[in-house]
Amino acid sequence: MNRIDQKFEMMKSKGEKAFIPYVCGGDPSLSETEEIIYMLEDAGCHIIEVGIPFSDPLADGPVIQAASSRAIENGFKLDKFFETVKNIRKKSDVALVAMVYYSTIFGYGKEKFIKNCENAGFDGIIVPDLPYEEYDEISSLIESTSIYCIPLIAITSGERMPMLVKNAKGFIYCVSSLGVTGERKTFDKRIFSFINKIKEQTDTPVCVGFGISKKEDVEMFEKDADGVIIGSAIVRKIFESNGNLENVKTFIKEINQ
Repeated sequence: MNRIDQKFEMMKSKGEKAFIPYVCGGDPSLSETEEIIYMLEDAGCHIIEVGIPFSDPLADGPVIQAASSRAIENGFKLDKFFETVKNIRKKSDVALVAMVYYSTIFGYGKEKFIKNCENAGFDGIIVPDLPYEEYDEISSLIESTSIYCIPLIAITSGERMPMLVKNAKGFIYCVSSLGVTGERKTFDKRIFSFINKIKEQTDTPVCVGFGISKKEDVEMFEKDADGVIIGSAIVRKIFESNGNLENVKTFIKEINQ
């Protein structure tokens, strides 16, 4: 069974919801990314999204864009990234999901990328710039693996939503706000009814991301969603920590409670 399924089954049996943190691979370094993932797991996270740096991350706000730039400037290489994940797998059974732009997959080689994701121990991938209609670019390669392609669905999906969730596995990434990632003060009020519309169409867990940054935000979605995804707030705290992850860990534990 895919680790994502295992984690959600375990959380469901305990009456828990998923807290899925996002970190940018290679920021500030790959060795520190490895330590950050161990810290997140120790703080109670069962699923972790790891971003693969990209020079033009169109779906990401300024905080994650800056993290990607730092990682690239520090010499981020995909082959070394996969080796880091292999090292993590020697010590950790946390579910790992790679967030990657299709340009990276295409440039690296589709077959090679999916194969290396499988060998490294990834459980899912999120490709924000790959429309559903073009999933066949990678779906045939993924079908022979245990990796899930996690769909992103926004309020603007409209009538396409049932099609997008029909064969979804792992979890559904529900985009809470229009625009790019980043911390927000308010959310589109339609998001709550939209989450429930998705859940009427599928039994796959629905997790909400984009703009969630604090405990109060999490509490807003606790009733309707099966989990939340927090990225920019965590990436910012990691950057501000200067290598001292205790404050980051405290923040994670507060959210997890």
